Amino acid sequence: MADVNLNRLGVFVTLVRAGSFTAAAQQLGSTKAMVSQHLAKLEEELGVQLVVRSTRRMSLTDAGERFHEDCARVLADAEAAIAQLGECRDTPMGSLRVAAAGDHGPSIVAPALADFAARFPQVKVELVTSDSVVDLIAERFDLSIRIGWLRDSSLRAAKLASFRQCLVASPAYVAKHGAPRVPEDLAAHAWIALTVLSSPTRWTFFSAGDEAEHTVQTRTVASANSTLGVHAFVAAGLGVSVLPDYLVDEDISAGRLVALLPRFRLPEGGVYAVYPGKQPPVKVRAFIDLLKERLAGSSG
Repeated sequence: MADVNLNRLGVFVTLVRAGSFTAAAQQLGSTKAMVSQHLAKLEEELGVQLVVRSTRRMSLTDAGERFHEDCARVLADAEAAIAQLGECRDTPMGSLRVAAAGDHGPSIVAPALADFAARFPQVKVELVTSDSVVDLIAERFDLSIRIGWLRDSSLRAAKLASFRQCLVASPAYVAKHGAPRVPEDLAAHAWIALTVLSSPTRWTFFSAGDEAEHTVQTRTVASANSTLGVHAFVAAGLGVSVLPDYLVDEDISAGRLVALLPRFRLPEGGVYAVYPGKQPPVKVRAFIDLLKERLAGSSG
């Protein structure tokens, strides 16, 4: 069977359906002699006569009839597989496995995945939250939603949105220790460090008017490896820290947190969809488009 040219199965099935070598050659865009040659080679490879030929007609042997039924089924299955592959190329389907951090995974990515699953019921969605940077290829993720600043990587990334970094403290902390007036004052305040950052204790602020840089080294009293952990420490009045706007805007509006140093700003961060490969599959492209749509709507 390793010596059988499977392309000749299609010639054989076409010959049987067409009923003659001449008609089969027309359907295949070939010649009568070429069709006859393919059949002879196939019979030689199989070691079985499939067709009885005469000057006026052709007929199948018993082996040829059984073999034609099997070949027709195999070719039909192949055509169906090719059609399904085309659907996979054009329509989101299968599974979509997404990694996201613990803060924005439940609040931002999970609702978007629910919307995506409703729009594309042929897709099974899975969200994995982790504050560590996952290996997309080794852990078989379709994409990761990352917050902040991307490191150099062979992965592809699409920017979805931006966010503000907010310096915050609890009202109780401000009442007890006062509010800093300039970034340099932060050196004397209790700092809550986010350890997953490349520089969790050294920060550079920019003046709103002249864009002058103000770099300060903070004094850590507690640390956490997630923004949710830092948020909990700050809300409890333990110290001051920087958190993303999507995590603290409601707290500031409700008075649960206080925004500090309003005349200074920190660099904006980005929300990115990161995926392996040059061309993401249609399910990944569709989810990225949906996330952009939702994030643009929430910021407008």
